[in-house]
Amino acid sequence: MDKIEVKANLSVDDEGSVTGVAWPFRSADRMGDVIERAAFANAVPPLPMLDTHDQTKAIGVWNEVAVTDEGLKLKGRLLVNDVERAREVRALVLAGGMRGLSIGFHATKALPRHGGGRTIQALELMEISIVAVPAHPGARITSAKGAEMAEQENGAPDVTALETKVGETTEAITVLTQRLDKVEAKANRPGGDQERKDDPSDERKAFANYLRHGDRISDEDRKALNVSSDPQGGYLAPPELSSEIIRDLVEYSPIRSVASVRTTTAPSVIYPTRGDVTNARWHGEMDERKGSDISFGQKELEPKEISTYVDISNRLLADAPQAEIEVRAALSEDFGQKEAKAFVNGAGGPEPEGFMAHPSIEHTVNGHATEIKADALIKLLYALPATYRNRGVWALNGTTLGLVRTMKDGQGNYLWQPSYQAGQPETILGRPVVEMVDMPDVEANAFPICYGDFSAYRIIDRLAVTTLVDPYTQATTGITRIHATRRTGGAVLQAARFRKLKMAAS
Repeated sequence: MDKIEVKANLSVDDEGSVTGVAWPFRSADRMGDVIERAAFANAVPPLPMLDTHDQTKAIGVWNEVAVTDEGLKLKGRLLVNDVERAREVRALVLAGGMRGLSIGFHATKALPRHGGGRTIQALELMEISIVAVPAHPGARITSAKGAEMAEQENGAPDVTALETKVGETTEAITVLTQRLDKVEAKANRPGGDQERKDDPSDERKAFANYLRHGDRISDEDRKALNVSSDPQGGYLAPPELSSEIIRDLVEYSPIRSVASVRTTTAPSVIYPTRGDVTNARWHGEMDERKGSDISFGQKELEPKEISTYVDISNRLLADAPQAEIEVRAALSEDFGQKEAKAFVNGAGGPEPEGFMAHPSIEHTVNGHATEIKADALIKLLYALPATYRNRGVWALNGTTLGLVRTMKDGQGNYLWQPSYQAGQPETILGRPVVEMVDMPDVEANAFPICYGDFSAYRIIDRLAVTTLVDPYTQATTGITRIHATRRTGGAVLQAARFRKLKMAAS
């Protein structure tokens, strides 16, 4: 059985009528979780009212549940005339000992938030409890008004009050059903899911305001942003923006689509290495055993820092409905082009180590200085061990790919084959091709083609893109300068999984 999560505002009168806010929107609870308004779409009364999430202590029922701008508002009734514990809880609420509300639910869709916690987008609401200390500081009992169920002097139920209550409950259910029908209709329309996905979150709205106004943003927007560890005091881009930048980078840096990509919060990552295999030998019963010269070491991979800034006119920031889209496009192109070049040819030091610059990667001689030979490509492919060969891909630029497309084998078959199925790559000698614009051109002594298992090339990304808005230094020209920094690194972890083609006669 899935674990039921609990989150926890509340008032009660002498007859047990209780109202409150079970979950305020636009703010996180003590564990960093935020529940979106749409997550409560299926929260339909009646719902059990429990004492501190104890399923053996049902003390009442919630018969009104409403999703409002303020939060998830409730109205229910403690069964004070029927349940002893309900009378005790009512006394504690009136005395101030239990003033919190807490929801018990199962999260069905959630995303991680920067700085900890989750953004819960969908859930199944199981119950709502009265508690002493709620998970959300804003979840509390709010008022204690008139009796929900009046009784006549002889102790019999007031039928008129009961009929009124039933009518109110039926009306509330009808309103909620109409709202759910509208949500369902929207979801069934073409592009319905996309429309909901594209709705900007509170964090994204706050980030857009930060781009426009810098440090002059409101306190509410400031709370929605995550303060980064940037010594200059910048802010991390919200989750939606950061993930979109990563997707855009694949266009400029296709190695990300085949390399092994990891995320780290550490300043560096150390990988153990093994230099050889053990040297086992056959021997007789009394022969001396021989040791192995196998060597173990380590390789440290450190994220490198890349930074830039873009200038945007204040008029554009004021007029554009989503100015952060312009920022994303500029940063994606600049960061993407720079890292693509470094992942291929980077020499290390302040930049990542490119796989073409690794000194231990072996090569196959082409047999001609300026004309690629089909036999050389076949030799290169089968020079790798079968395990690596069967997971490898070809890396070359568009100019070289144009030359390879004209090549045939001895039976007149083209070495290059197009993709006949959507989502499948084109191939050379049956293996996928990844076009990398920064690979060398065909010329004497160059290495224009590399084949390998690119899972042995490790890319590490440290945190997200950080931005710092400067509306002051360029203010006289009507410009806001937005600085951006990203830390990413790359290196070959196992050179034996790669092999290059050298353009030489011998």
